[in-house]
Amino acid sequence: MVQRASASRPSRLRPVVAAAAVLGVVALAGCGSSGSTSVQTSQANIAASKSPVPTPTLPATWPLTGVAASGGAAQRPALAVKIENSAPARPQTGLDQTDMVWEEVVEGGITRFVAVFHSQVPEEVGPIRSVRPMDPKIVGPLKGLIAFSGGQPDYVDMLSQAGLQIFSQDKGAPGFYRKKGVAAAPHNVYGTPATWWAAADPTHQASPPEQFVHALTAAQSSAVASGTPAANLAITMSGVSHPQWAWDAASSTWLRSEGSTASTSRSGVRIAATNVVVLRVKVQNTDGVDPAGNPIPETLLDGTGEALVATGGKTVTATWTKGAELDPVTLTAADGSPIKLAPGNTWVELVPTGSGAVAIS
Repeated sequence: MVQRASASRPSRLRPVVAAAAVLGVVALAGCGSSGSTSVQTSQANIAASKSPVPTPTLPATWPLTGVAASGGAAQRPALAVKIENSAPARPQTGLDQTDMVWEEVVEGGITRFVAVFHSQVPEEVGPIRSVRPMDPKIVGPLKGLIAFSGGQPDYVDMLSQAGLQIFSQDKGAPGFYRKKGVAAAPHNVYGTPATWWAAADPTHQASPPEQFVHALTAAQSSAVASGTPAANLAITMSGVSHPQWAWDAASSTWLRSEGSTASTSRSGVRIAATNVVVLRVKVQNTDGVDPAGNPIPETLLDGTGEALVATGGKTVTATWTKGAELDPVTLTAADGSPIKLAPGNTWVELVPTGSGAVAIS
């Protein structure tokens, strides 16, 4: 549960045949000229009245953020990258340039990110780690690319079956390297998104479909229009993971912290989100284990559940629903209408229903 602390057709003139006097001919000619002018004017008015009313052209927007794209959105696929979030992995590179980020619980209670890039092209991202069984349901609806360092064969096969183009460091895909001067292996695998976009095959060239509904302006978003004021979201992902989001009116974003420590990218930019979406989900252990012997958990991202949407310093409760594996998650209000996010980037927190919690203050 979420806890809250404080024209008709013109007539045609028929030619007049007259074997009359010159004066009569002149008179008839004069009448014909006047009638022709009247007909032409009438026809022009009719044509004008039937001209189609031009349809207003709305600015092109980036599908994953709803932000207007100057000159039109670039035609490229969405790129998902698995980014580590253990203590040795911080600060990460590239998280400040994402369109969407999904935070999931993995073994040992730590979390890992599915970072999705589309509207921006970072030079470098990392550290990059392996995939997990819930990733096909998160990334599949994007119908694009995914880059990761490895994973159990079953999980990698699931990504292929979801129709994604895979770039795996373990399989020798280009674009990966060990970065010097950061952390020791395995926390030092980084990559270049431009390399993966350039290698997209002919069936993975299209831009992604929209994942959430975006309002035209922040003021028209659901939380801002009908939500309750909130200054902070304190989230418990597990016993060892406690991300927080604090509303910052100056930047009109939610600022992330890991516990009490501000989250920044390696470049020093503060990690921020226009929208924070909390999905309460079931998490269960699979039969698989990591190299240390810890059971690998799986987030059950299907069916329906409780949700919380934070935008513009306000929150609103919602219901999330996901049908088939390749269907995106939908968010609906109590009256069944779609929840609208503000134009901007979104972080999705997959908070376990049992061990997780979210407190609003």
